[in-house]
Amino acid sequence: MATAHRVPPAPQPQLYRFSALDVVAMILYVALAGFFTVAGDLLAPFLRQIAPTPAAASYAINLLFYASVGILAFVAARRVVWRDLRVLATRPWFTLLMVPAAVVAMMILSAIAVAASGNVETSENQAGLQALMQQVPAWLMVPLLVVVGPFVEEFIFRHLLIGKLSRRVNIWVCCVLSVVLFAALHIVGQEELTLTVLMPYLAMGATLVFVYVWTGQNLMFAYFVHAAKNLLAVVFIYAIPPEFFEQLEQVPV
Repeated sequence: MATAHRVPPAPQPQLYRFSALDVVAMILYVALAGFFTVAGDLLAPFLRQIAPTPAAASYAINLLFYASVGILAFVAARRVVWRDLRVLATRPWFTLLMVPAAVVAMMILSAIAVAASGNVETSENQAGLQALMQQVPAWLMVPLLVVVGPFVEEFIFRHLLIGKLSRRVNIWVCCVLSVVLFAALHIVGQEELTLTVLMPYLAMGATLVFVYVWTGQNLMFAYFVHAAKNLLAVVFIYAIPPEFFEQLEQVPV
């Protein structure tokens, strides 16, 4: 990728100061993630009483989690969102070409990481999503996995941990922190932490960090790459028969 096509942000440093909404969104994200991880099994009997199926209960929890944080995240980052969209709109061909290119690069890097780490091993997060997608229609999963989920994660792990935190901490430290915490989020609850499970998420996080920094900390470009990758994974899982799911285990969502 040539630096001549870099998409620089507008010089608005005030947009990268932490706000009260940023703090609230971060606290809510961590609190809800921790609560559902620790108390998920305790909530299961109650949810079965109010939801028609376990799949519906699981979907409702995920939607509630991401929607509540997503609303706060959008309000907190709305000025950055509009600015970054305007920047990308000035170079539409860059966006149209580089988003798919970044997704392909991410898939290649993830495949290399999986091959280098040994046998394919599915994280509990990935297995749970695949099981949920077998029971919930695509038109319900797309808003969750393609629209809301990627925006929340890019807001937390790129916009806050790199875009804003780098005003106080070395940017390379922020980048490493972003990659590691992003991977850790996706293996929370894993009974046994292994390099095989961790590597695909590290590769995905590293790619998203790279495109975010490379485009001048453009939140929406990183979001489009993340959303496009998730959309591709969703299409694969719904289009391919269940007996072939194990072949997609190296494509983390």
